[in-house]
Amino acid sequence: MNDVLLAVGTRKGLFLGRPGGGGGWGFTGPHFPMQAVYSVGIDTRGDRPRLLAGADSPHWGPSVFRSDDLGTSWYEPARPAVKFPEGTGTSLERVWQLEPGGRDEPGVVYAGTQPGALFRSEDGGETFAFVRSLWDHPQRPEWGEGFGGQAVHTVVTDPRDPRALMVAVSSGGVYRSADGGESWAPSNSGLKADFLPDRYPEFGQCVHKIARDPVDLDRLYLQNHGGVYRSDDGGAHWAEISKGLPADFGFAVAVHPRRSGVAYVFPASDGSDRYPPGYRCRVFRTEDAGASWEERCAGLPGGPHYGVVLRDALRTDDADPAGVYFGNRNGEVYASADEGESWRQVARHLPDVLCVRAAVIG
Repeated sequence: MNDVLLAVGTRKGLFLGRPGGGGGWGFTGPHFPMQAVYSVGIDTRGDRPRLLAGADSPHWGPSVFRSDDLGTSWYEPARPAVKFPEGTGTSLERVWQLEPGGRDEPGVVYAGTQPGALFRSEDGGETFAFVRSLWDHPQRPEWGEGFGGQAVHTVVTDPRDPRALMVAVSSGGVYRSADGGESWAPSNSGLKADFLPDRYPEFGQCVHKIARDPVDLDRLYLQNHGGVYRSDDGGAHWAEISKGLPADFGFAVAVHPRRSGVAYVFPASDGSDRYPPGYRCRVFRTEDAGASWEERCAGLPGGPHYGVVLRDALRTDDADPAGVYFGNRNGEVYASADEGESWRQVARHLPDVLCVRAAVIG
């Protein structure tokens, strides 16, 4: 059995799970009780895994914590790891993303925040520097806000080139940098924004999540506010691949860690309800890069079911075969040890699940 660490960030704390005998899981937590944990990073590039958690205290405010002993102890820096510089006229509300850089940059970690900004660490997440170029982009003052606020919630790195970066902003859209974040350009060709007068603007789309194919690195998958999309040219252009899904709305998208063309989504109904279509708990998987989708729900609860999966709450691990995990707003967590063929519930009665991460740690 693979030794997998499963991190579940919730509205009221972080829970850490490990597989046990008989297919069951044991969890510790809550770590950071009464704090909303919107972002978790599991950095396996060093001699031992480092956990990073973006937690929001209603009293002390947001902070980034780190642990080098799998959550037995946590360290919070004396000064804020992520802080907006004076002169920006704002302050940190939330850390939405903690994304380790590539293998050739072992200390680099990116933080995406609300308000919509990007920070970069070179010391494993102990301190972060403000990426001013994105903040100073002339289009930023015109970015809107998603329902959860304006945030850089997705950071996508490129294993071939550490200077190639992509971010997603709600609701600014996709921005790419080819020079390590010194400059940025919108990259939303083909993405709809049904809520704007111009349905295909240069920027302003409410992108929900992006994931990169593990083999064809120029291929990316994107869950938009209305539509699942694919790019085959590194994000320069996007084409809709929603056909075959019960709804084109949703928040999350994840990819297989090794197999090209394999991606997962959890659709939701747009409009006023935001429930799973037909009130059924269903993951959909494509094995042909979105040309077709198949429902994968063996072991998942039947209807009616109302748990929605948020943008960072559907993930895969790096095991073989790959594990797939999701948590929902009902406080349930489900795991598949066979790449989505079958599922079992591994946690229930948790607070509202906000994010999920998983990785082999031994």
